[in-house]
Amino acid sequence: MVSREQKRAAMYKKLQILRSITNSHAHDKASIILDASNYIKDLKKRVEKLNQDVSTAASLTSQNFPTIRVEEQENHFLIKVFTARNCHGLLVFILQAFEELGLEVLQARVSTSDSFLLEAIATRETKEADDQIDAQVVKQVVLQGIQKWIQGSEQE
Repeated sequence: MVSREQKRAAMYKKLQILRSITNSHAHDKASIILDASNYIKDLKKRVEKLNQDVSTAASLTSQNFPTIRVEEQENHFLIKVFTARNCHGLLVFILQAFEELGLEVLQARVSTSDSFLLEAIATRETKEADDQIDAQVVKQVVLQGIQKWIQGSEQE
């Protein structure tokens, strides 16, 4: 039979593990459990967002969707968008997306003959902005611009 002290020690050890997993700084049991609950809610939101991104990407890939690559370099982003077919008007939507994010295009090369290819170097218009922009944010904004283009193309 397990003594109360052993049960208490086992419970304390489990709480400490839970505390370390959830990056909680709490010391009492109720606060640790509350932090864990909030951590789980945050993870659920992240999973839902990732599932939405995956389903969006899957549906767009089936439509011969452009491939997007964004590389963060010293103080600018290298953005490449490519699709095997010519996408009339897509460039305008991508540039509008850059503008909404506050990106200034320093240099760009575009080809729209048989396919669509955009290679652009862009940087923040204002360096003092509080919000951090990384490659993933830029990619999401470009995706949104492409989705707007698709919606506009479907209406025509």
